[in-house]
Amino acid sequence: MNTQVELYDKVLEGERLTPEEALSLFEEDLLTLGYLANEARKRLHPENVVTFVIDRNVNYTNVCVAGCKFCAFQRKIGSPEGYVLSKEVVLQKVEELLSWGGTTLLMQGGLNPDLPLSYYEELISSIKENFPQVQVHSFSAPEVVYLAKIERLSIREVLKRLKDAGLDSLPGGGAEILSEEVRDFLSPGKCGVEEWELVHKTAHELGMTSTATMMFGHIERPEHIVEHLERVRRIQDETGGFTAFIPWTFKKGNTQLDTLEESPPTYYLKVLALSRLYLDNFKNLQSSHVTQTMQVGVVGLHFGANDLGSVMMEENVISSTSYRVSIPKVEDMVENIRSAGFIPAQRDTYYRILKLFN
Repeated sequence: MNTQVELYDKVLEGERLTPEEALSLFEEDLLTLGYLANEARKRLHPENVVTFVIDRNVNYTNVCVAGCKFCAFQRKIGSPEGYVLSKEVVLQKVEELLSWGGTTLLMQGGLNPDLPLSYYEELISSIKENFPQVQVHSFSAPEVVYLAKIERLSIREVLKRLKDAGLDSLPGGGAEILSEEVRDFLSPGKCGVEEWELVHKTAHELGMTSTATMMFGHIERPEHIVEHLERVRRIQDETGGFTAFIPWTFKKGNTQLDTLEESPPTYYLKVLALSRLYLDNFKNLQSSHVTQTMQVGVVGLHFGANDLGSVMMEENVISSTSYRVSIPKVEDMVENIRSAGFIPAQRDTYYRILKLFN
């Protein structure tokens, strides 16, 4: 193991970290990690631009058989609170998104056994037929794996049919922590680590991009965080298909994990900084104002992040907990980025800049 000074030099020179070195950095004080991550961000983004997207999170169903312990949004089959959105309702939501100047439609839902693959195909094709300009960034790996199982198709066949219907890219949801030890406790009814990886690698092979995410701050240990980072870094080495890495923390309230203490913002910032240092092949790292508040979100821009997420027209999942989500307007997002010392820019799903706010 290198001395800490040698390790700092290695980080500042942009050399690749080992898992052991990452665990060593995890023990560092917050400001040291923040400094190192900020230097790494400046190497990748010397122009000092921080991006955001205007999107809408449409949760087409809350009926789910997965039973994840951290989820307050899910409803069991037959629940009077369960719902499935009709195609007409979704189309209305997309029309509203575009009238706001939005570009990205994020659709995710529960693992609902009553929804066949044809529901998804018809939904996407109708969206593209009516609104060809919208970028459909939808359906997480667990949804794809579940569809493959109930339809008795391969993951590749499901993704190919969704792409043919008009799916543009996949969100990284459902990753939580990519460690079987953690997933066996948190979400045993959802796809495993290898299946999550297979979905994203297959999507990349088919020409689609995706994001990688991590939901932490519950039962994981530092080695699980590093295991997760190592896996997504390796996938990115192999495919180059991830556009961004997006970490956020568990929020309690109406979940099976409400006895846990939520992790403080300092832990979030430490993991954010470590993510920037370890994921040397990811250009974009998002800071989460949704789970951390805008005040902490903009601090994250000095801990390695170059993106502040989205101006969301709708958010239902985190709002199902006891945490009150505050969604900024475009002018608020621009002002917060500017006040943190950066140049704000609106982007699209693929992190292409659409508008600079000089």
